[in-house]
Amino acid sequence: MSSSIFTPAPQTILKPNQNPLPQIKSSLPNRVSFGKKRTSFSRTRALLSTTKEIVLKDFHQRRALKIISGLQNLDRDNVAAVVTAADKGGATHVDIACDPDLVKLATSLTSLPVCVSAVDAAAFPAAVEAGAVMVEIGNYDSFYEMGLTFSPEQILNLTKETKRILPSVALSVTVPHTLSLPDQVKLAEQLEQEGADIIQTEGGKFSSPSKAGVLGLIEKATPTLAAAYSISRAVRIPVMCSSGLSSVTAPMAITAGASGVGVGSAVNKLNDVVAMIAEVKSIADSLALSTREGNVLREGSLRL
Repeated sequence: MSSSIFTPAPQTILKPNQNPLPQIKSSLPNRVSFGKKRTSFSRTRALLSTTKEIVLKDFHQRRALKIISGLQNLDRDNVAAVVTAADKGGATHVDIACDPDLVKLATSLTSLPVCVSAVDAAAFPAAVEAGAVMVEIGNYDSFYEMGLTFSPEQILNLTKETKRILPSVALSVTVPHTLSLPDQVKLAEQLEQEGADIIQTEGGKFSSPSKAGVLGLIEKATPTLAAAYSISRAVRIPVMCSSGLSSVTAPMAITAGASGVGVGSAVNKLNDVVAMIAEVKSIADSLALSTREGNVLREGSLRL
C-alpha cells in the first residue's frame, strides 16, 4: 500500500496471534463523511481496504466458519448467545441481522469479524458505521417462510447498489437455491463480475431427509454441497457453503470446493448457550480449526 495514500501515525505493530480488527476499528472514524477533505477520505478508504483483506483472509485460506443468527432475528438474548457461541466455539466470523444496535452488542462480545445480512442495500451503511466489517445479501430463509423468492435480476441490482454505496467493504452474496443449478452458476459468475467478494450457497432449509442419522445429515446437505461444487469451479472468488450443514457434512463442503461454511439453525435454534458453544466447537473441530487465538495472523506481525 502506497505511503502517499495512507501513512498511519503512529504505526500499529501487532504481536503474534493478536487479532488486528479492534486496532483497525479504533482507527476508523465514527462517521464516514463524504464532505470532508480528500486526505481524510483516502485514509478511511485505505483503512477499510486493510480491514477487508483481514476479513477475507480465512476465506482465502479455505478455513472460514461463519455462525449465523438470522436475517430477521432481532432477539438480543438469542443474538448474544449465538455471538458468544461463535466466539468461544472457534468460529472465524459471525453473521447477524442488519441492525446497528445488534452490531454494537456483537462487537462488545467478540472481536471476531461481524457480518450483517439484509436485502436492502440502504440498510448497510448504518450497520457498518456501528462496527460491522462485512455485509451479506442473503440468508433468505425467513423470506421463503413467507412465500417470497428473489430473482437473479433483483440480486444483481442489490449487489450493484451495495457496491456503489460501500465499495471498500467485504461483500458476500447468496445465490438462491430456488434457482436451477445451471442458473445458480450463471448468477454466481455475474456476481463475480459485479465485484462480489464471496458467493454463498444454500440448499433449502426445509429439506426432509428420508434417512436417519449420518445418512440423513448427508442427504440434507446434498443440495448446498452440489451448488458449492459447481459454483466453485466456475468462479475465482471464495465460495461459502451454507444451509443444512453439520459437523458431518462441513468437511465435505471444503472437499467439494468451498472456502468456508456457514451454519445457522444448527446453532441458533438451540436453547442453551453451552449447547451452542458445543455445537460450534464440534463443527470447528471437524474443519480442523484451531482455537480462536490461532485463527488470526499466526505469521508474526502485521504492519499497517
